Amino acid sequence: MKSEIRSQKSEVRSQKPEIRSQNLSSVLCLLSSVVCLLAMLLANAGCELFPGLAAKTNNDVKKLSVYSRYAPAKINIMPLTEFISAGGTQQVEIKPYVSLLDSFGSQIKSPAVFRFELYQRVLRSAEPKGRRVVIWPDIDLTDPAANNEYWRDFLRAYEFDLPFEPDASQSYILQVTCLCPNGRRIFAEFALKLTK
Repeated sequence: MKSEIRSQKSEVRSQKPEIRSQNLSSVLCLLSSVVCLLAMLLANAGCELFPGLAAKTNNDVKKLSVYSRYAPAKINIMPLTEFISAGGTQQVEIKPYVSLLDSFGSQIKSPAVFRFELYQRVLRSAEPKGRRVVIWPDIDLTDPAANNEYWRDFLRAYEFDLPFEPDASQSYILQVTCLCPNGRRIFAEFALKLTK
């Protein structure tokens, strides 16, 4: 009987390495299956690890592109622009009225920086803009209070006062450049003549 027990123990001992190797191989098989499954999931997901982030970014870009159509796209120097006497004195100044137009052609109010330049007008020439006579300091209307100061709501335009002593015999071209908040530069030109 003792010999039978010993033989059974020796059989069990001899079977343990086989059982261990079977368990190890089944664990390795399971592990390789899990790795393959993860690889397939990542391949199907592409490179996008955070799908919500990309969707949010795309929506923000779409929203910004909609609003960008309402940014200034063109300048219109209104025909009211002229030389006037400053405060009833002999001094003369240019009073330009400038409206900003969006991509739909509507007059808008927008933060911007305005630059005014005055050129001599050359008559009967392919290039009527001659030498520059004066350039005024930039007028920064990015601050809401400054913007409101120059804005004339009944005209839907900005009104400026530019001091200048014109030559009575000379015609001029006023160039207005608008530096928009989106980095775009737009400009327009207007012919001026001193009338008495």
